[in-house]
Amino acid sequence: MLFWILVAVLTAALAVILLYPLLRGAKAADNIRAGEAAVYRDQLRELDRDLNGGLITPEEADYARAEIGRRLIAVSADEPAETPKPARHHHFTEAFVLLVLPVLGLCLYLTTGRPDLPSQPLEARLENPGNDVAVLITKAERHLAEKPDDGKGWDVLAPIYFRTMRVNDAQVAYRNAIRLLGPSPVRLDGLAETLMAVSDGVVTEEARQVLEQSLTLEPDNPRARFYIALSMEQAGRPNEARQAFEALAKQSPADAPWLPLVNEHIAMNGGTKSGADPAASGADPAASGADPAASGADPAASGADPAAPGAGPAAPGNPTQQDLAAAETMSAGDRQQMIRGMVDSLDAKLSEDPNNFEGWVRLVRSYAVLNDKDRAAGALKRGLAAFPPPGEQGRQLLALARELGIATEGATQ
Repeated sequence: MLFWILVAVLTAALAVILLYPLLRGAKAADNIRAGEAAVYRDQLRELDRDLNGGLITPEEADYARAEIGRRLIAVSADEPAETPKPARHHHFTEAFVLLVLPVLGLCLYLTTGRPDLPSQPLEARLENPGNDVAVLITKAERHLAEKPDDGKGWDVLAPIYFRTMRVNDAQVAYRNAIRLLGPSPVRLDGLAETLMAVSDGVVTEEARQVLEQSLTLEPDNPRARFYIALSMEQAGRPNEARQAFEALAKQSPADAPWLPLVNEHIAMNGGTKSGADPAASGADPAASGADPAASGADPAASGADPAAPGAGPAAPGNPTQQDLAAAETMSAGDRQQMIRGMVDSLDAKLSEDPNNFEGWVRLVRSYAVLNDKDRAAGALKRGLAAFPPPGEQGRQLLALARELGIATEGATQ
């Protein structure tokens, strides 16, 4: 009930504010005419003083008195000829403000709002946040504001910040966790990925130093080794990058989810892929898109697990065993044509059934690998139409585009 009383009071206050200029118009005009009449009367009295003092002749006084009298009569008349008629009341505008606006606002609230939802102050929501991520973050932030030296709190909050694309906050949280709890491969890798996200996917010198520190704690850390190799590639040192990627491929198990991505970078730097060759065999170049991390997820790209449903050989656009066998005997041109055909097939299937997040990740990455940035940007825009950026999957598509150097301007429109 209190809510509806407040709504009624606010509506009445708004109506008064909107109607006030209309209601005071006639009164303002009357005040103006009364002021003019008072001025003319003062002029008549001053004229008499000038005449008695000999400052003007009687003839001049008569002429001036006649003119001032004419003006006084004009402003004192009910409907003077020289002044416009008072504006009539704006009945339609008043009715619109008093009736239509409140009714329209009430209808909008009843259709789009939740009048049946009980009020729940922030304190009550913080006590029982449920699955509301925003409330959970607020609760954690309040706790850390009171206890800023709680390293475990920063350690928990840092990856949540990163997943919600609050990369600057994530960077601060990772630094605090490292300062309070000490460095660990997970924290150092998280900080490095945050630094790369801030720099639009570029492995900066600071990020490289953090990754090297991670390798001193865990020499076989595939995530850190991948990003260090990527920094060499970005720095224009393809030979060193290829050797680093090849060393990572040799270290990786045959079924490692990040191996296809490593193989792609080996090929991009002029090497020969180890193990299964997705490009040479006609496989979708983005079939995995996985990051070389123990979790198998690429925070800077798609975040999709290559082992998830739809990422296997039976997924749209992936090659069959017969395709793989046939590709072994093809020339380089034929294999490229085969890859292009599979990517086009995946594109067509996604047009028919766009509700396939892994498919959009593979399609965007495939066009990027084929150096077709225009079609990659088009696929990104269509993917974002199916998975808008406010959602987690939409943000992952945007992160993938930034990693691949695909323009995101206008993609969300």
